[in-house]
Amino acid sequence: MNSTARRALVTGASGGIGAAICRCLAQSGHELYLHAFHGADKVRSLAQELNATGARAEVLLFDLTDQLAVQAAIEGVLAAGAIQILVNNAGIHDDAVLPGMSARQWQRVIDVTVQGFFNITQPLLLPMIRTRWGRIVNISSITALTGNRGQVNYAAAKGALNSATRALALEVASRGITVNAVAPGIIDTAMSAAHFDAAATARLVPMQRAGSAQEVADLVAFLAGDAAAYITGQVISINGGMI
Repeated sequence: MNSTARRALVTGASGGIGAAICRCLAQSGHELYLHAFHGADKVRSLAQELNATGARAEVLLFDLTDQLAVQAAIEGVLAAGAIQILVNNAGIHDDAVLPGMSARQWQRVIDVTVQGFFNITQPLLLPMIRTRWGRIVNISSITALTGNRGQVNYAAAKGALNSATRALALEVASRGITVNAVAPGIIDTAMSAAHFDAAATARLVPMQRAGSAQEVADLVAFLAGDAAAYITGQVISINGGMI
């Protein structure tokens, strides 16, 4: 449990990792805003689950790539005070080898991860800075560090997020705000199950198992807390020893 409850926003909260992060932050006593776009039913169910335990969770539904929609949603959130914990978890796959990749496949992945990062983070920064305390955690991927066939767009997007993490960390470090990225490897979610069976996971991962969404969430919750005050500008891998 953190010593102080904060207001937290998690993008992409309807997915397996996003939902686990929300549960972890709720257990720390934070007031949560759960963002989703396509996963509206899932995120509403998650909010009901959290509120039933005594947590405070509110749903935000908007397209991260639509700057005007993001601004409209954020205005209402900021009217009640600054967001001090931001987890940029939203992201999509649209895989194809580059010779066969369409311009739309390339742009969609870049837009959600990179433009989405800007659209949600930029308007939250000045209010966060004024509080002299903040935690921004960006969910990256091992693909940004090692590459992966068929995912040039995804690797490019997450690589850009890593670079943005390091640069933004320098800009806000003196204001009591940390900015870090978490780069998961093979995690046991519905998304990864379509790409890695048990045999492939055992072959690729020295620990011979997939990680859990809870393990990723625990790392994010640590980075979002007071104990991580001197950790910033880092890309932290959680991958069972793959690299």
